[in-house]
Amino acid sequence: MRRTLPFLAALLLACGPDNVTADGGSAGSTSIEPTTSDSSSTSPSTGSSGHADESTDDPGVAFIGPVDLGPGEECDVFVQNCPPGFKCNPYSANGSGVWDAAGCFPVVEDPAAPGEPCTVEGGASSGIDTCELGSMCWDVDPKTNEGECIRMCTGDVHSRTCDAPDEYCHFLNDTPVYVCIPICHPLLDECDEGLGCYPHEYFGVPHSECIPDASGPDMGAPGDPCELVNECDPGAFCAVAEAVPECMDAIGCCSSYCSVGDDAPCLPGQVCQPQSEPEDTLPIYEGLGTCVLP
Repeated sequence: MRRTLPFLAALLLACGPDNVTADGGSAGSTSIEPTTSDSSSTSPSTGSSGHADESTDDPGVAFIGPVDLGPGEECDVFVQNCPPGFKCNPYSANGSGVWDAAGCFPVVEDPAAPGEPCTVEGGASSGIDTCELGSMCWDVDPKTNEGECIRMCTGDVHSRTCDAPDEYCHFLNDTPVYVCIPICHPLLDECDEGLGCYPHEYFGVPHSECIPDASGPDMGAPGDPCELVNECDPGAFCAVAEAVPECMDAIGCCSSYCSVGDDAPCLPGQVCQPQSEPEDTLPIYEGLGTCVLP
């Protein structure tokens, strides 16, 4: 029997075109209402809409296609097998705004590195951006065509990975998009001021990311009521009411993360249990637990 985790609802953080799914998730959601789920995780929702590509049918926009590698040939985003001065980027070959192919596009002079601001030409899925080889412009604002460079995964389609231990390889189903998303550990103070390390399962594997801390000065401690994943203090999460003692008349209540075998951070009556099944646990989260009622 698989353990059902105590999170309230799946966290949605969309980053790509609205009609692309990622490991079973649907991008582009803007819902922030809590939901219930029978999946292995049920953390509360906070959503941000994905930035879909702007249409390239506008006669005022000159669309530049990728370099032709030959009949039936498509570059490999893992191998980066484009000619010198070009890089293999995902793009929308049919102009729909959905990444459906990979092509060779010029690398600009003085390109931006991962984590630095970038711009795209013609829209988020045009394939043309100001990022360096092996990275692409991500989370693009369709109004400004500005985003942030993100590193692409290494390896191959069957064995994808990220070189940095604090990154996780996310991929969008049926697309050539494989990008390394920074992850954090809820028991370590790794996030910038104003952010907290909160659970996120949009891409199918339990992990945590730094997102804004919405707990406020007077709420968010273990035992306090909550509805959204980031309404608890950093180091805590929004659990289903049944997992927290005396959590009544609330959708959920905050509860602490813990190290498996150490019940000290837990409220009276709670125990520290592994947050996920071993086969679903990333190495960085081995030994991480959540305080729940047995």
